[in-house]
Amino acid sequence: MANILIGLLFILTLVISPFVGAAPLHVEDILNLKTLSSQIFFDIRLPRVIFALSAGAILALSGLLFQTLFRNVLMTPYTLGVSSGAILGAGVAIKLGLGAIFFGISSVNIFGFIGAISSILLLLQISKYLKKSISENLLLLGIALSMLYASTLMIIFYLGDPIQNDMLLRFTMGSLSIIGWSEPVVIFIISLILAATLYMYRFELQILNISEQSAKLQGVDSKRVTIILLLISSFAIGVLVSVSGPIGFVGLVIPHIVTKIYRTTVDKRVLKTALFGALFLLFCDTLTRALQTSSELPIGIITAIIGAPFFIYLIIVNAKH
Repeated sequence: MANILIGLLFILTLVISPFVGAAPLHVEDILNLKTLSSQIFFDIRLPRVIFALSAGAILALSGLLFQTLFRNVLMTPYTLGVSSGAILGAGVAIKLGLGAIFFGISSVNIFGFIGAISSILLLLQISKYLKKSISENLLLLGIALSMLYASTLMIIFYLGDPIQNDMLLRFTMGSLSIIGWSEPVVIFIISLILAATLYMYRFELQILNISEQSAKLQGVDSKRVTIILLLISSFAIGVLVSVSGPIGFVGLVIPHIVTKIYRTTVDKRVLKTALFGALFLLFCDTLTRALQTSSELPIGIITAIIGAPFFIYLIIVNAKH
């Protein structure tokens, strides 16, 4: 019954979402390809729906991956500083005024990707020196890195001109507002790669979720699997954040919701997590467009309003246990 309701909710949101926004659209106008409504639907609304679905899947799957590998329910690319690294990288590109395009990829995207990858490589390097409470210490390191990146970003704000600061401020709030199909297609392909990779390694993830000792007994090369999965996830997050800006808490909230609904092992929750993440972010994006404000409310604010109380709840629950 739950699966049917969730499926109906997904289809309903998918159908309604493209028609929500400042400009009202009608089906008869959309079918006439020469009208403005048709252009809005096919060049703005539909690509945005694909973008939201793909971004939600990437964020949710990355959250599931980090929580599984580090066996800590608070671990996500957002809390570990990976997203903050991508933001800082993109901020540096904006400050330097780099607008060049390399093979169809902007400098902001490239710098965001470098920031995310650098953060995860730094965390992996530091983890070699941690012998006890690795996941807890990594979480603290991630928070420290996020604070360091935020401080550096403030320096960029201080040194930037009003135009650059406005771009950077809007970027740090997170947005799915795009025009055209180039970015949604790239993010969609990356989401498929991430989902396929996690599904391919789903049994290794299930074993690693128990303990590294169990993985060794089962013949799993935990170090190799961990590095492969973290690099692919960081690549996906780096590209996504460099395009959309930071969208927090999706990777924290969704894996736990899926766990509560489906009391199954990790290997059976991979695709469900991707679906729920896609649905959740599409719903949040539809909500931002439905609110009739003078300017569109950044989606990062919506996800933070939902996710921050949930984060506090998880901390309290873990403290009790």
